[in-house]
Amino acid sequence: MFTTIELTKEGRLARLVLNRPEAMNAMDDRMMKELADAFEALHNDEEVQVLIIEGAGRAFSAGGDIKKMVDPDSPMDIASVMVDVSRLAKALYSLPQITIASIHGAAAGLGCSVALGCDVIVAEESSKLAMNFIGIGLVPDGAGHFFLKERVGINTAKQLIWSGEVMAAEKAKALALVDEIVPDGQASGASTALAQKFLNAPIAAMLASKNILHAQKMDELEKVVAMESEQQVRMRQTEDHLEGIQAFIQKRKPQFKGK
Repeated sequence: MFTTIELTKEGRLARLVLNRPEAMNAMDDRMMKELADAFEALHNDEEVQVLIIEGAGRAFSAGGDIKKMVDPDSPMDIASVMVDVSRLAKALYSLPQITIASIHGAAAGLGCSVALGCDVIVAEESSKLAMNFIGIGLVPDGAGHFFLKERVGINTAKQLIWSGEVMAAEKAKALALVDEIVPDGQASGASTALAQKFLNAPIAAMLASKNILHAQKMDELEKVVAMESEQQVRMRQTEDHLEGIQAFIQKRKPQFKGK
């Protein structure tokens, strides 16, 4: 059914694996659509109560697939892509399951947005988190503005977005962007153990509380993803974005002009 992700179910536990390890799970247009489809399908799954999201290979996700953005043979249609990015963000936040992001390696850009959209984030000691859209002249998407603000407040969210800082796990935890740090190689096992702990608890009550807290925020989330989509389409037309992309591919420091 899916080609860029794997979704498996073990009773009341589901596991979703971002599965483009050759690209550090960078998200191309197909993966964005498949994530949105998977999250929406889980809304109708009355058996699954906990979902673990993790990445295959060396990283959780390096973010959006920059090389695919400039592929002359099959370039991404940004307007179409943003529809799926908005779908996946809204479906993830409103999932009727407890969601656990299991991070190793990098969780950057859209990968960071997806992680922050989860209820609990478990990260390995050497992992890195970055809302680094600014490096290629873009704004966060996938509800990155919303998820950051929910965890750290508006002022800190602005600083992290504007700087694009790559944060070590310890700093991310100090900012409340990570909930638990585990030794390298143990994120998957620790996430599974945490999922089992939730499944052994009165999880129906926990899910009811999640719904109460999240449902009241859905109108705001809808507005944020709509604004992100509008601005991302606009930013893709800027000189700074083109320069950022070219500098990334050429492995040099970008020269931005504010245009």
